[in-house]
Amino acid sequence: MDRIYKQLLMGSLALLPYTQLYAQSTTPDSSKKQNLKEVTVKQRRASTQITMLDPLKKELISLRELLKAACCNLSESFETTPSVDVAFTDAVTGYKQIQMLGLAGPYTLITRENIPDTRGLASITGLTFTPGTFIEGMQLSKGTGSVVNGYESVAGQINVEWRKPFEEKEEKLHLNMYQSSQGRSEGNVVYRHMLNDNLSTNLFLHAKGFWVKQDMNHDGFLDQPLDKTFVGANRWFWFSPKGWEVQGGVKGAYSSNLGGQRDYEKGGEQIQGKPWGFESTMERAEAWAKIGKMFKKPGTSMGLQLAGVYHNQDAVYGTTNYSGMQRSMYANLIYQTILGNTNHVLKSGLSNLIDNYDETFRRTAYKRTEIVPGAFAEYSYTMSDKFNMVAGLRGDYHNIFGAFATPRLHVRYAPYKKSVFRASAGRAQRTANIFAENMGYMASNRSFMVLGNTGSTTPYGMNPEVAWNYGVNFTQKFTLDYRDGAVSVDYYYTDFQNQVVVDVEEPRSVRFYNLNGQSFAKALQVQADYELIHNLDLRLAYRWYDVKATYGTILKERPLVAAHRAFANIAYETRNKWKFDYTVQWISSKRLPILHDHETNSFLPETYSPSFWQMNAQISKTWNDKLEVYAGGENLTNFMMHHPVLGAQHPYDNGFDASMAWGPIMGANFYAGFRYKLR
Repeated sequence: MDRIYKQLLMGSLALLPYTQLYAQSTTPDSSKKQNLKEVTVKQRRASTQITMLDPLKKELISLRELLKAACCNLSESFETTPSVDVAFTDAVTGYKQIQMLGLAGPYTLITRENIPDTRGLASITGLTFTPGTFIEGMQLSKGTGSVVNGYESVAGQINVEWRKPFEEKEEKLHLNMYQSSQGRSEGNVVYRHMLNDNLSTNLFLHAKGFWVKQDMNHDGFLDQPLDKTFVGANRWFWFSPKGWEVQGGVKGAYSSNLGGQRDYEKGGEQIQGKPWGFESTMERAEAWAKIGKMFKKPGTSMGLQLAGVYHNQDAVYGTTNYSGMQRSMYANLIYQTILGNTNHVLKSGLSNLIDNYDETFRRTAYKRTEIVPGAFAEYSYTMSDKFNMVAGLRGDYHNIFGAFATPRLHVRYAPYKKSVFRASAGRAQRTANIFAENMGYMASNRSFMVLGNTGSTTPYGMNPEVAWNYGVNFTQKFTLDYRDGAVSVDYYYTDFQNQVVVDVEEPRSVRFYNLNGQSFAKALQVQADYELIHNLDLRLAYRWYDVKATYGTILKERPLVAAHRAFANIAYETRNKWKFDYTVQWISSKRLPILHDHETNSFLPETYSPSFWQMNAQISKTWNDKLEVYAGGENLTNFMMHHPVLGAQHPYDNGFDASMAWGPIMGANFYAGFRYKLR
C-alpha cells in the first residue's frame, strides 16, 4: 500500500487495458480441504492508452512507446504519436518545435510532473533540455485543461513524468549510448539510490554532440549546426509515515551551437563577402520542490509546488543579434477535500507567477516584469460509472493586463462500459514572446516590424492572446478474437478573441500586430489501435486541420501547416525479446507565402509545397533484461528539401531566407546504440 500511495501522489498510475487470469487447481471435493496451486496473473499494458474514467481525455504514453524510436529529447519523442506534429523551425538552427491542434508549440502547456517547465523564452529551444532517457512516461491531453495547472494552455497539455527512485521496477543504473550516421553522439546516465524505505534520490546526466559538417543538399550551408549540450539533474524524495511527502530537485543545462555556411568560424566577421554564420549559447538553471500532506479525513490532502528558473540565451544570425534572459518564480498551493462523500471532490488554492524578461533584438531593448497572483476552485462530481464532470474557475490579476477569469468545464458520459463520450470548453490566456517564439525567422534578412499599440506599456505593445477552446471526443474500446483494441474520434475548435499575428505574407518582412478579424483552428483526428496477433500492435490515424488567421484584412490559411496527415505504426515483439517497430506517415502540402527569388530579383507567387512520405524503423534486442542493443533509420524515403535556403549564395542580400522549412532538411539517418541496466 505504501508504494501505491506514493505512485498516486506522483500521478504515475495508469489503467491497464486488460488482464488475463490463468489458474490451476485440484479437482473440487466438498468432503476434503483443497489446496489451490499458485495463481498467476498476466497483464499486458498497451504502450499508449486512453483513459476511460477521467472527464479529461488523456493519452498515457508509456516508456515502451518512447522506446519505439531513439527518443533523444522531448522534441523528438512524438514520432509514433499522431496527436503531435514535429517540424523544423528553419533550415539553419536544427531546432524542432511541436504542434498540437494545428497551433505552434508555445500554445501547448508543457509541465514536468504538473509544474510548468518549458515556457517563456525556452518555449522552443527548451525542449532539447529534457533528454528522452530521463522520461518515464507522459500524459497528453488536448484542448482546455485543469484550472489547477494555470490559465495558459490553449491547445492542450503535455505532462512529463521523470524516472522515480522509489519505484521498485526502476534499475539502479541506466546507461544509454547513441550514435547516428549524421554525426550525432549522445550519452545518458540515470542513477537511482534508496537510502532507506523513506528517502531516495536520482542523478541524471546527459551529453550530446554534433561533430560532422553535413551539407546533403550542397547549398553551402550546414544542415545541422555543430553542437555541444550538457544536462545534469538531481532530485530527492522523502516519504513520512505520518503522511508527509517532500521532494526537491535541481537541474542545469548548457548548449553551444555553431552553424551557417560551411566555412564560417566561431566569432567570424559577418559582412558582405564573408561567410554567413549562426551562433547560439544557452544556459539554464532550475530548482523545484513539492510538499504534500495527507490528512486523516478521507480524501483530504494539501500540496505546495515551488519552482524557480534562470534562462539565458544569446544568438547571432548573420548580422542579426538576439539575447534574452528570463527569471521566473512559481508557487501553487492546492487543497483537496471531499464534500460529504467521494462523489463530490473540491480542489481549491492560490498561485503566483512572476516572470522577469530582459531581451535585446537588433540593439533594441525589451524589458518587462509580469506578476500574476491568482486563486482557483475546481469541483468534480461523479453521479455513477456513467457520468462525471469537472467544473473549474480561476481568477487572476495581471500587473499589466489587469484582472481576468478562466472558466473551464469537462463532461464525461459512458452509456456502455467500453464507450465514452467527452466534451470540454474553456478559456486560455497567455503573453506572447514574439522573438523567442519566432527565432526561425531570424535565419533570414527579413525586417522585423513590431506594430503594437503606440505608447502602450504592454509587452511589445501587444494585447494578451485570448482563446476559447471547445472539444468533443468519442472513445470505443473493444475485444475482437480475444485481443483488445480501441477507436477514438476527436474534434476541437479553437477560437481566438485576440492573437499576436505573425505575418510573413510580404516576402521581405515579419510583422507582428494584434488580431483584427478572425483567427481559428479546427482539428479532427480519427485513430484506431488493435493487437492484430499476439504481441503485434497496429496503430492507424488520420488528422485534418483547418487553421486560418486574418493577415491584414484577408482571412488565409496559416503558412507551413499541413491540412492532412495519415499515419501508421506497427510494432512486434518476439518471445526472445526482439522488437521491431515501423512507422510511415504522409504529410500533405503546406501553404507557402509570397517569396523573393534572388536569381531573377522578382517575387515568387503564393504556392503550396509538395506532399511527401516519411518512414522510420527500428530493431532492438534485449539480453537478460540488462543489455539492449538497438539500430534504426529515420526518413528512410530520403526525402528532403533541395533548396531550403533561398538565396544561399548571397546571404547578405535581400531575399536570403532560410525560415520557410516545410519538410525535412536532411536525408536518411541511420543510428545504433545500446542501453545497459543494472538492477
